[in-house]
Amino acid sequence: MSQRRNQFLALFVGALLVSSILGYIWISNNSEYISPLVKDKVSPDFFVGVEMAYDGVEDAKKLIDKVKDCTNLFVIGTPDITHNITKLDEVSQYAIDAGLYLILFIYPTQEAAFDQAQWIADARDKWGDHLVGVYAYDEWGGNQLDATFGEEDYWKRLVEEGEANSYAEAANIYVRKINEGVLPYYEFHMHSGDLKLFTADYALYWFTYEGGYDVILAEFGWNHSRPLNIALVRGAATMQSKEWGAIITWRGSTEPYIESGDELYFDMVLAYLSGAKYVVVFNYPNLVSPYGLLTNEHFGALERFWEYLNNRLRNKIYGSDSKRTAYVLPKDYGWGFRGSEDKVWGLWADELSTQIGTNLNYLLDTQHIGLDIIYDDPKYYEALDNYSKLIFWNGTVIG
Repeated sequence: MSQRRNQFLALFVGALLVSSILGYIWISNNSEYISPLVKDKVSPDFFVGVEMAYDGVEDAKKLIDKVKDCTNLFVIGTPDITHNITKLDEVSQYAIDAGLYLILFIYPTQEAAFDQAQWIADARDKWGDHLVGVYAYDEWGGNQLDATFGEEDYWKRLVEEGEANSYAEAANIYVRKINEGVLPYYEFHMHSGDLKLFTADYALYWFTYEGGYDVILAEFGWNHSRPLNIALVRGAATMQSKEWGAIITWRGSTEPYIESGDELYFDMVLAYLSGAKYVVVFNYPNLVSPYGLLTNEHFGALERFWEYLNNRLRNKIYGSDSKRTAYVLPKDYGWGFRGSEDKVWGLWADELSTQIGTNLNYLLDTQHIGLDIIYDDPKYYEALDNYSKLIFWNGTVIG
């Protein structure tokens, strides 16, 4: 995950909205019990797990053993394992034998030295839907807003300065470069049942979905506003019939690198009650404990959350099945929502951002996690039926 994001101040303060979360927990506590996941269930409707973003077969087994009784998902988040067929076979089988579902961070490379497409096809034949999907790169949107012009490789922007003369042109280039430059390498995933293509990001979710991703994990970390990013990613997923989740990642570049156990628990509950299908806790090696970033308080939070999941009903008032309010942005308005210093598409300053930021500040204060943020795009007008009220950026209100 990017360590640059700590230089930006979030637009909205009080991101966790603890009082709101407690209210939502009270509602779900007083609802009829329905478990969203059972270990022997063929296809759970909610996944929670840990991403291991470092090498080591024995370390992977140790982490799997630590979390197998309080999660149902394991993300192998490093090519050090996924591009080595011996390690990949051993860790994947160990996770499957522990009763966990799998997501693999994998991308085409000669370093893999084996036929990745065939491996995926064979894994689907062997494990069925326990291989949930492929995690392919991350932070396309964040890089577009924050990377330095001309930077290569991981930090490269998809739309460079001078390539686009309008918001529409920037959006088209961004979407096309993901669709044509990334997805062809993952064609194999389209031929393996319902295997999904994942990424994680903190900006421009709408346009990354349009590039062809099936699932985006909104990053909960740094000083990002949780309600804002939920509104953005859930709105995009709802309108485009995609899935979404949250990944809880870096708090900062110095210790403590990740949030406390209590904060982790509330973040997981918030994502769940907001309608997420996936919640992943990011883990990095040997910084704090023998288990990387994660200490006993974090594993305790996972255990508490697992118990909560198995004794609670998802709050449909704010969850994915309810009709919410949507704030409607101008088409192709690729802003980062972190303040007036944010440039649209990382390219242009725009006076409209102050008005939109003020509107959203008020709406998130009053609607909390009942608000989605969407775009005024005719391609998706049929999906507007998901909302009981539309508030447009220019003041028009429908519903």
